[in-house]
Amino acid sequence: MSEDAVYVRGVTGIQLHHVTDIQDAGRFLGNAVMAMRAAFVRTGDERYSTLSAQVNELLAQVRGLENAARANLHALHSTDPERFVRCREGDEPWPDEIEAGFIPRHTCRDTCLYHDHDVLDAITQCICGRPPCRACVIGGEPAA
Repeated sequence: MSEDAVYVRGVTGIQLHHVTDIQDAGRFLGNAVMAMRAAFVRTGDERYSTLSAQVNELLAQVRGLENAARANLHALHSTDPERFVRCREGDEPWPDEIEAGFIPRHTCRDTCLYHDHDVLDAITQCICGRPPCRACVIGGEPAA
């Protein structure tokens, strides 16, 4: 396995599961298939049609991986809801992702629905009393 660094998209309030990365790959491949088909229609060059078919096969494989990852996510939610919450909150990695190098999700930019956004129904979800961002502490940065 490669040790290359990758860009991890941060979302305020949740730690994304790798199914989102697979969804991105599927969208990109779907766009590539459509573009290659369009090039074939405009030129009639069979090389574009052949490549479109190959990318379409790859897209089908990616969709299969996406479905499997989503099924794992749903299974975790139904069998261990407490762990699901810990993973979603970024306190621990998702069970089907590697633990090596895991850094907790940055929480320093999270805002409180109740206090910061005046959502009165969110009083039970107040996050104002949370400790400083663990990811910043691990990285040696002061929490924002």
